[in-house]
Amino acid sequence: MDVSYPAEAEAFRAEVRAVLAGELPPGWPGIGSIAARADAEHFAARWRQVLYRHGLLGITWPPEYGGRGLSRLHQVVLVEELARAGVPFGEHTDLFGIKMLGSTLLRWGTAEQKARFLPRILSGADRWCQGFSEPDAGSDLAALATRAVLVKDHWVIDGQKIWTSVAHRANWIFLLARTEPRSRGHAGLSFLLCPLDQPGIEIRPIRQLTGDSDFNEVFFAGARTGAENTVGAPGEGWQVAMTLLGHERGEEAATNPILFRAELDRLLTLAAERGRDHAPLIRQRLAWCYARVEIMRYLGYRILTQLHNGTDLGPAASVAKLYWSEYHVVATELALDIQGLDGLVPEGRGPLRAVRTDDPGAPNSSGSWLGAFCNARAGTIYAGTSEVQRNILAETVLGLPKERRADI
Repeated sequence: MDVSYPAEAEAFRAEVRAVLAGELPPGWPGIGSIAARADAEHFAARWRQVLYRHGLLGITWPPEYGGRGLSRLHQVVLVEELARAGVPFGEHTDLFGIKMLGSTLLRWGTAEQKARFLPRILSGADRWCQGFSEPDAGSDLAALATRAVLVKDHWVIDGQKIWTSVAHRANWIFLLARTEPRSRGHAGLSFLLCPLDQPGIEIRPIRQLTGDSDFNEVFFAGARTGAENTVGAPGEGWQVAMTLLGHERGEEAATNPILFRAELDRLLTLAAERGRDHAPLIRQRLAWCYARVEIMRYLGYRILTQLHNGTDLGPAASVAKLYWSEYHVVATELALDIQGLDGLVPEGRGPLRAVRTDDPGAPNSSGSWLGAFCNARAGTIYAGTSEVQRNILAETVLGLPKERRADI
């Protein structure tokens, strides 16, 4: 199998490397080496502006909206080089703004919505979070109860969202709300864009075991947003939401393996530093991790090809999500086993974000690996639990009977 990149992708790689060489100090070890969390956050914010200034955010978007019209393979090259240099791709809210909402607006948004929101997403003027999960509708998203009523030219929203990542850092939220009162299940839902800085919205951080507060409860009590901020037709929000989740899982299938490989290299270094790289059982487990990361990489290439050909990902998105999240639990458990009792006493800061791997260039400190371990557990829940992904694969791939569901 030939997995070499075409000449235009390698030319783009040279451009990215030139930017990195010009913007980073000599011998830069990576953002993970910045000991103080506040300093690391400050660097991440400044680095995002560097990427924006050089046109390295939203590179697959059309030029009229601030993108460059490049391919998803160019996006893979960009992440490869950023990971190699030890710098992040954007800030906390960019997963929701650039990768998820921006790509969804390109598919479903009106001309006015694209012209209004897309440039502001790239500049960082608008920072987004996702309002899907609810106290009684987590994995069963279609059971959501948040309601919106159209009053003249505005939606009036009442309800509650939970586990809303980085809502405390955002100034806009995209959410699903039930806009047809007698509807049930997937029907009657609308996809709305709503400003957070207004009366009628309260954001309450949720304190985690790690001491961080990356997640929030968001309460809506008569919050308002314009009718023009409906993405897709009213009542057709489920289709829009599925497009958005496809962007979240599809593109990441090709870029996640890059991050996991960088983390695996650090795990191999940890084993050597601790003198455990010759222990038979540790070597066997490291080999298992290496094989899984390589499989993940080729799975990502396959999904990238499907996206390039315009093929619906279908169950492939569930395969990728299930694969990386289950892998990461095993890999980070191995890191703690290599550290032994030292790994249970956190020293040094943990990851800046509560998703995926630790910060690029992070040292092999106990705090770093323990933080990655805690985040890995969450990875089997967010973006679709492992149980839900297995149900999807059982029903759509194996043809097993659908799971019996409560009458809602």
